[in-house]
Parts: sequence; C-alpha cells; structure tokens
Amino acid sequence: MEVFLVLSALLLASSVSSQDVPYENTLAQLQACPKECRCAPSFPHAVYCDNRGLKRIPAIPPYTWYLYLQNNLIDVLSEEALRNATQLRWLNVNRNKITSEGVEEGALRAMSSLIHLHMEDNLLTAVPTPLPASLEQLRLARNKISKIPSGAFSGMGRLALLDLQGNKLGDEAVNEQSLKGLTALVQLNLAKNSLKTMPVGLPATTTQLFLDSNAIEKIPEGYFKSLPKVAFIRLNYNKLENGGLPKNVFNLTGILDLQLSHNQLTEVPNVPPSLEHLHLDHNKIKSVNASDICPVPISEFDERPNETGPRLRYLRLDGNEIKPPISRDLMVCFRLLRAVVI
Repeated sequence: MEVFLVLSALLLASSVSSQDVPYENTLAQLQACPKECRCAPSFPHAVYCDNRGLKRIPAIPPYTWYLYLQNNLIDVLSEEALRNATQLRWLNVNRNKITSEGVEEGALRAMSSLIHLHMEDNLLTAVPTPLPASLEQLRLARNKISKIPSGAFSGMGRLALLDLQGNKLGDEAVNEQSLKGLTALVQLNLAKNSLKTMPVGLPATTTQLFLDSNAIEKIPEGYFKSLPKVAFIRLNYNKLENGGLPKNVFNLTGILDLQLSHNQLTEVPNVPPSLEHLHLDHNKIKSVNASDICPVPISEFDERPNETGPRLRYLRLDGNEIKPPISRDLMVCFRLLRAVVI
C-alpha cells in the first residue's frame, strides 16, 4: 500500500510541471503568493506555509493545487481564506490546533478537485462534514474523534484510504450508517481507538484492516464473510483468547498477512492455504502442532506438487513459551517457509 501512496503522489506532482501551466497563470500565482508563505517558480501550483507559526490561514491564490500548512498554530479552517482555492488537489494541515467547531461549513465544500486531505494531530472531536466527493485519501489520525456523523461519507465513492487511528472511537461510533457511502475503500485504519468488539458495517471492498491496540476480545463466527477482499489483517495488542477465535474464522481465500501479536492466545489458530505471513509473537503459546494447523493432511503431501500446498513463508513465534526445535512436520506442511522466529 505504501508503494501505491508514493506512486500516487508522484503522479500528482508530475501532472503539474511548470511546462503545463500557462505563463499568465504562473505569473498571477506567484504575484498572489501570501507574504507568510513561499511559492517556487519551478512548481507554481504549490504554496508552502508550513512551520511558520501561523495562527490563521492566509488568503490562498486561485491556481493553488498543493497547500502545505502543517506545523502551525491554526485553530480555524477558514472558508474566507480558502474561498479561491477551488482547484486544490492536496491540503495538509497536520499538527495544528483545529477543532471540529473551527472547521467552517463551507471551507471544504468548494474543493471539488481535492484528492488528499491530511488533518492529523489536531483537536477534532468528529469527522468533519461535508467532505468533497473527490477525496481518495483522508487522514485524521491522532485527533480526539469519538463520532462519525451519520452520512459523513455519503457520495464518497472514490475514497480508498481512511486513517482514523489514535482517536476515541467506540463500538457505537463505527457502524453501517456511519460508514455508508464508502464503496471503493481499500485501507481502513482504526488502530489505537476504544473498540471492544469487531467493527460492523465495514465496506465489502476493504482489503487492509488495521485494528491494533484496541480492547477486542473475540471475533464473531463468519465475521469476514462480508469482507471477501480482505488480505491484510492486523489485530496486534488486543485481548484475544483462543475461545474468542472460531475454528475457521480466518479461512479466507485471499488473506496474505495476519498479525495477532501481543494477545492472550495459547494455541496457533487454523492457517488458511493462501496465508504468507503470520505474526503470533508475544502470546502464551507453548507448542506448535503441525498436524492441527496444517490446511492439508500431512500424509497427503507426497502426492501433491509444491505449488498447490500452503503458501506460508514467514512465521513469528518469539515471546511465547515455545522451546526449539520446531517439529519437522511444520516444515513438511509449509514447504515455502523461509523464516521461523522463535
């Protein structure tokens, strides 16, 4: 996913080279550059106002596509200051003092081209609304968000990444109504919140689900049937016990990476054939019985070519009560296994 994010940023940047900007627009942009900020002739669509000690947003020129306001003291996302910034693609206001009351109603509405919105490390108590339907990435980590207003994501069929980690979201806040409209979501980050149960109503398109550092004790039977595309699941630092994991809860055809580190497990859960990386470190596991966890009966392996067997390549078991050596049957079952950390 990180590769995807980097590539998307590079594509955005390459699309606004100085050669693509009419000279008169470039000149107008540079002349209107706020005195508190910096505008580079080689990159005329970008306005750099970061690390300036600003308490308010200066008036932004109309041809701005990239606006950097991070690391300031801004407490209001002003409709007036952003009135002309209707062409914005990328807005970064990380590490300011913006409250939910400080997000003026029309400040974001007019940004019909906005793709990336970064509002991390502020003082928001709710997901801001209304949001531009054009958004593809919304980063709201490390605020004080405890509420997702009903319909907050209505019509946001382009949003692929939603980062809400490090907030105060409880079970009642994450539901089908609050997430309705996210028909293209790929990555959902709800780590470091106040969840005690697995969130409900997640978009069926979700591929990466991050739930680390909550207080989740169990996963309901058949929970992942509504998430057919999920491939990366992180549940590190929760309160999962064996009794909270139904036998075949992870029996998913496309799962590649499963992380269950720092829980209360005493046994290795059933491993689906597609899984490539399994993190079980810092639990209470005492032994690994290959016959119990192997997706295919070990007695049948001599009759099966390698390419049809389990895909597990990396297994982490350190921080448990397991003593080496690992059973030979484990290597017989998982023939692609290249690293076992004990």
